[in-house]
Amino acid sequence: MLLLLIISEFLTFAVIKIHLKGRSRTRYYLAMLFNTVLSIYLWALYIELNSFRGLYDDQFHIWLKMSFNGALCAIFIPRIILIGFHFAGMLIKIREGGHIRKLTDAGFVLWFVNFGVVVYGSAYGRFDVRTEEVTIHKESLHPDLEGFTIALISDLHLAGFYNHQEFLKKQMEVINSYSPDIVVNSGDFVSYGWRESKGMDTILAVAYGKLGNYAVFGNHDMGTYLPAADYTERESNILMIRDFIHKAGYQLLTDNNVIIRKGEASVSIAGITTRGRHGHIKYGNLSKALEGTENADFRILISHDPNHWRKEVAGKTGVDLTLAGHTHGMQIGIFTKKFRWSPSRYFYPEWGGLYHEGGQWLYVNRGLGVLGIPFRIWMPPEITIIRLTGNLQQKAISSF
Repeated sequence: MLLLLIISEFLTFAVIKIHLKGRSRTRYYLAMLFNTVLSIYLWALYIELNSFRGLYDDQFHIWLKMSFNGALCAIFIPRIILIGFHFAGMLIKIREGGHIRKLTDAGFVLWFVNFGVVVYGSAYGRFDVRTEEVTIHKESLHPDLEGFTIALISDLHLAGFYNHQEFLKKQMEVINSYSPDIVVNSGDFVSYGWRESKGMDTILAVAYGKLGNYAVFGNHDMGTYLPAADYTERESNILMIRDFIHKAGYQLLTDNNVIIRKGEASVSIAGITTRGRHGHIKYGNLSKALEGTENADFRILISHDPNHWRKEVAGKTGVDLTLAGHTHGMQIGIFTKKFRWSPSRYFYPEWGGLYHEGGQWLYVNRGLGVLGIPFRIWMPPEITIIRLTGNLQQKAISSF
């Protein structure tokens, strides 16, 4: 990476000099100034990241990693595109000499557009939280469950809220403004390890459901991505995450369930533990998790990975509503009132929103945090408010 960064630095300055110096002095100096500022920022992040000597899952370290990844997307990758366009033009005109100006101009345009989009996604997109309000209809719903309200959040990846704790607290207050009966978190509190959650428990505890808060482990919570961690370290990580979730006010469900009551009605809430990496995801024991829930008036399953619904739940169990997250909508896509698309659909057929099959429902939350890269591009973070009804006039609309 160091060699690539150095080469891209020299070649970018060379392209600016060759293309602009004799063409427009103003453009030349502005481009040089802009490029120099970006270089200083990129190298400052690189040096600080590589000189960090703390523990891998320290909040600050994960923030540095994400910031550097964002800088690569906003600065390094566009530079490579510019360099590629410019020198492709030189190769085409190798016999005549010079380069194809329109091709280099196109490289500059792509550079500035790419930079602007990433900055937008980092400064605004990732904080543009949308509250999705969904109504789910069930025939013969127990009258005491009419209007039963579930607040669903997922995929916080808490290190991403480093220096943004007040923003996170405001989202918990948004949840409370809906007076939910239960609050559900479908996992991935952290990205790598338990230290990312430091000091965040008191913030998450601000949100509360009248009948309790419930959560499951996501695959990232299991220490799956913690480098060089052995079995003992991963097990210790799980214990620390478990303790954090408890302090944050949640009852953690690990292949088990609870039965809660509202009036004369009963609601079962089961939770599945998710382990592994994409392509090798492993689910907990669903039969064990659902044991004893058969007579509940409404049955809820919290399962981090939405693919679990089609593999083991839909058409195979009596679960009414499955709540999931995991996909983030890949943090990039198209999000409008009438049309929603994300490349995550090619990995997760049910990637975001509400899905229905044979009287069973799945809701996939797009996540509240960010992972790996510090931006969301046209794929806003989400708080979901789900209400149950037996009224046909309020029947839920189709899924995405």
